[in-house]
Amino acid sequence: MDYRIEKDQIGEMKIPETKYYGINTRRAQENFNLGSKSVNLKLISEITLIKKAAAMVNKQLKQLTEVKANAIIRASEEVIEGKFDQEFIVSVFQGGAGTSTNMNVNEVIANRAIELLGGTKGDYEVVHPLNDVNMSQSTNDVYPTALRIAAIHLLRNLSYSLASLQEALQEKENEFSDVIKLGRTELMDALPMMLGQEFGAYAKAIERDRWRVYKVEERLRQINLGGTAIGTGVNASHKYIFMITDTIQELTGLGLARSDYPMDITQNNDVFVEVSGLLKACSTNLLKISNDLRLLSSGPRGGFGEIELPQMQAGSTIMPGKVNPVIPEMIGQVAMRVMANDYAITMAASAGQLELNAFMPLIAECLLESLELLNNGVTIFREKCIEGIKPNKEKCQATLEKSAVLAAALVHHIGYDQAAHIAGRALREDKTIRDVLREEKTFSDSRIDEIMNPFEVTKPGIPRMSGT
Repeated sequence: MDYRIEKDQIGEMKIPETKYYGINTRRAQENFNLGSKSVNLKLISEITLIKKAAAMVNKQLKQLTEVKANAIIRASEEVIEGKFDQEFIVSVFQGGAGTSTNMNVNEVIANRAIELLGGTKGDYEVVHPLNDVNMSQSTNDVYPTALRIAAIHLLRNLSYSLASLQEALQEKENEFSDVIKLGRTELMDALPMMLGQEFGAYAKAIERDRWRVYKVEERLRQINLGGTAIGTGVNASHKYIFMITDTIQELTGLGLARSDYPMDITQNNDVFVEVSGLLKACSTNLLKISNDLRLLSSGPRGGFGEIELPQMQAGSTIMPGKVNPVIPEMIGQVAMRVMANDYAITMAASAGQLELNAFMPLIAECLLESLELLNNGVTIFREKCIEGIKPNKEKCQATLEKSAVLAAALVHHIGYDQAAHIAGRALREDKTIRDVLREEKTFSDSRIDEIMNPFEVTKPGIPRMSGT
């Protein structure tokens, strides 16, 4: 393999001639050799978009020659297209507040721009990673802005996915509106209800999540581009500071705005904690729903068996015919991971010191992973589970009839103590509430039928005879 020699303030290193990254990237790869995955490519893409925007502005301001700026712009576009994904090799867990990631992008763009201009990779007299590609920028304004842009795009996708899940649950609410079943509190028999009501409650929870995710995007729209190292804007001209925001708005199509206090955006990361907190809230609902579905579908003989989930794959290497609720289990694990990521984001955001947070890479990795997991997981959950759920009407009816929950309808008529007596006897003697009422001649048969109508018990009001 052929190598080129690159130098920095620490010394020299050999870089494979075919590689577009340079000495700073190589040092970061060695320093953070954790065997972990590399930086999220969505973040790389948005950092690169900022490099393109900066080159466009610096060309207009004649800080970069037209030839050099055009080469940087074209190289940036190729990176965004994914042509150099393999060149981004730095671990997600890195010191330096994201500097290694920024340098990785600078070096790849610079070396590709050099190549486009007919030069040889590593000849930074042609295009320099810092003097040219990073002109008027700092990691500390580029990195958080790129994270905000990437998060906004993913939040929008997640909002759409949640809206589709809400719609699917509402369809099940309507489809199951005539399926009566046993409602439970603390896993104990409680009251009759409609299966559709159960799914309607799920839909309402997801509706809140969709709205929260949709609205929180607003928190991410303020950016600190032009603030450079600590938010003061040193080494960036006044014209650049205002033009760069307008340019990135045009390139992204997002309603981004320059912060009126860039130092705040540079050092404080509470907005990412807020976003992550709403993702945790969403995960809480998803985990609860998935656990309910696992209970309701348990069996098929030894469990609740009140609904049937789509059968997706064989469930055992030793038990023939076993099929597991793998999709609810999947979304449950996604939810747990998002909750864990939220804790990491909270810790990282609170660990910042003075004018910068050194733990931004952890915030970026966890937030983007949570958004991607939720978006993909919610879609799979809807398509491979929710849309294919079927009710077991016979099992629902049989379980309800065997319970003593209809005794609750008696409380208004005979009082709690007498109703408790009726329920207790029904359970001890394995009889229905109706049987006991008839045997004790508590009401006439017609009144028993009126009061004990399970469909009436699922509605507001007091079950009683018509006109009484």
